[in-house]
Amino acid sequence: MSEFRKSTITGRWVIIAEERSNRPNAFRHYPIEDDPAESCPFCPGHEQMTPAPVLTYSAPGGTNSAWSLRVVPNRFPALRIEGELDQRPSGIYDKMHGLGAHEVVVETPEHQTDMAHYGLPQMVQVFQAYRDRMSDLFKDRRFTYVLAFKNFGSAAGATLSHSHSQLIALPVLPTQLEREIAGASKYHEFRGRCFFCDAVAQELIAGERIVVQNDHFVAFTPFASRFPFELQIIPKTHGAFYWTLTRNQMEGFAEILRDVLRRYKLALKNPPYSYMIHTAPPDYRTPEVFHWHAEIMPKLTEVGGFEWGSGFYINPKPPEEAARILRELELVMNVPERHLLPSPKGRTYGY
Repeated sequence: MSEFRKSTITGRWVIIAEERSNRPNAFRHYPIEDDPAESCPFCPGHEQMTPAPVLTYSAPGGTNSAWSLRVVPNRFPALRIEGELDQRPSGIYDKMHGLGAHEVVVETPEHQTDMAHYGLPQMVQVFQAYRDRMSDLFKDRRFTYVLAFKNFGSAAGATLSHSHSQLIALPVLPTQLEREIAGASKYHEFRGRCFFCDAVAQELIAGERIVVQNDHFVAFTPFASRFPFELQIIPKTHGAFYWTLTRNQMEGFAEILRDVLRRYKLALKNPPYSYMIHTAPPDYRTPEVFHWHAEIMPKLTEVGGFEWGSGFYINPKPPEEAARILRELELVMNVPERHLLPSPKGRTYGY
């Protein structure tokens, strides 16, 4: 039987409708795309095809590249850094200048690889780059927030197959973050505790939605998951600001995200996905209320007319079942490279 579930933190309702997973092609599978390295602007030797980097990490000795990670301004930015906000009315409406910054994190010089195959040092560099660029962008007082996110696969929004992620600096808070902060504040006012800390404690006790954990983080399917196999990764220790991560915590984050992406690859046939990091803004005055976290959403279903018209999401895979499927890959994950079989193009398929 279907059921309604409500997200405590956002107030969003979700319909869990397991019967719908029996429909033909209930979960989408997408072909693996690959752009030729010869024309890829992110490959070594093609640095002139991108704007000058704003951050570069050097490769260790013995590699065939002078860099291991680059951050460059997006050639086709959603927002531009020049000018002022210039908010003004337009009749009964409001508008403002498209002020911001849009950067691309070229995560690796290797063209035919993805995050599931990164070594931990490479994963750590990606999250270190987010931290370093956030810290630098926040020096510009015009920016209120920086969102770090990754789209993998064209169906998830990636236009190039060379592994990369993005940062967008905004002059206003994202609506989703505003809803989370409002929900966290309401919960804290009522209970005197951080909602996310309570959620981590409850999920660890119950166990049914836990996928994997390590010393610093836990990954689980949210109670009111919008999408099949949606996951949250939350630090076990309270912290409002992503950029305050210690080295050990950053390594723990890299370890658990890579683990999750490998489970997706094995269980879901290498799906397109998006992840994003939700952190409190730098001027946030009540850090005891909010808890930074990451969300990961594989693209397995489509949003249709009911979702757009109602604001509800229909999820055909109960989060408890999704967690069980991913969690039961534990034995396989102990020997990951043996079970992540590369395709002829260097991509990887699950079985």
